[in-house]
Amino acid sequence: MLVLSYSKRTLRFNFPARTSRGALTEHTAYYLCLQDDREAVWVGYGEAAPLAGLSPDDRPDFEALVAGLCQRVTQARYARLSLETVQMLVPATLPALRFALETALLDWTNGGRRRLYDTAFSRGEAGIPINGLVWMGDAAFMRQQIESKLAEGYSCLKLKIGSLDFATELQLLAEIRAVAGPERLALRVDANGAFSPAEAPAKLAALAPFELHSIEQPIRAGQLPEMAALCRTSPIPIALDEELIGVTDADAQTRLLDVVMPPYIILKPTLLGGLAAARRWMTLAEERGIGWWLTSALESNIGLNAVSQLASAYMQSGFPQGLGTGQLYHNNLAAPLAIQAGKLYYRPQENWELPA
Repeated sequence: MLVLSYSKRTLRFNFPARTSRGALTEHTAYYLCLQDDREAVWVGYGEAAPLAGLSPDDRPDFEALVAGLCQRVTQARYARLSLETVQMLVPATLPALRFALETALLDWTNGGRRRLYDTAFSRGEAGIPINGLVWMGDAAFMRQQIESKLAEGYSCLKLKIGSLDFATELQLLAEIRAVAGPERLALRVDANGAFSPAEAPAKLAALAPFELHSIEQPIRAGQLPEMAALCRTSPIPIALDEELIGVTDADAQTRLLDVVMPPYIILKPTLLGGLAAARRWMTLAEERGIGWWLTSALESNIGLNAVSQLASAYMQSGFPQGLGTGQLYHNNLAAPLAIQAGKLYYRPQENWELPA
């Protein structure tokens, strides 16, 4: 019968990870471990790592909820689990925990090899194009990151904006464009809701000359009429990110997309409720001609691998995903994931460091 247990790790950032909401130096991950006590030949792992100040399940009793879930699953003596049972066991209000159990189940079902989908990526035959992430900091720190990412061969960069003086951020974009034009380098920016609705049009106009691929969440979530107006008039394509968090009802998801009609949405399974939840958003977007890409949410390599394998199964060919955050921690779990020339690769012949 199935047994569920968990372990915990405090991940430590290599540098303070800053957004317009503040800086992170640590991130706690809970690893679910699913196995059959009759023949523990293989184990399925999943990661629940709520983001402080953003995840619906960022709450002081989260570890108690993880422990309670493990107890319920183990005591129920399931011979098998289904995705439907996962959704019954973990409410949509706990998206990171649902993501973890769903991933652990998918891993266990596929032999406990961390190969959740059979794709060219999971077989080690092809890489996934990703954007290079440039974190907020002072101008010198951001320039250093930009130079490093360009030298590493990325064809798409994403910059966090909204914490520096806006004129300084414009200057950084000008410096990038002086080195690499839009034909060589796609540029994405992420404001994390830093602009007010009143100032957003002028700031978007000031950003437009840099021929950006997109801007994520220019204004904070929950202002649908204002966001819809921006999507209609912005000279830069807008991508919704935080706007999707907590919107779990199917009718509400449909209404959101129909009202705002953004050019893009960004899908983070840890924040949205798992792989199946991300798939639902993909389907809704594709039905409306809305583009999407998947992004990790500062998970360690267990969670990053799950999101990456989902991307490899469903992404549009050649569209860079947001999957480079595994390099953020100096005590990450070692994994057969590697970045080369702006692509993420999975090396199935190499070993995993598994949660203890």
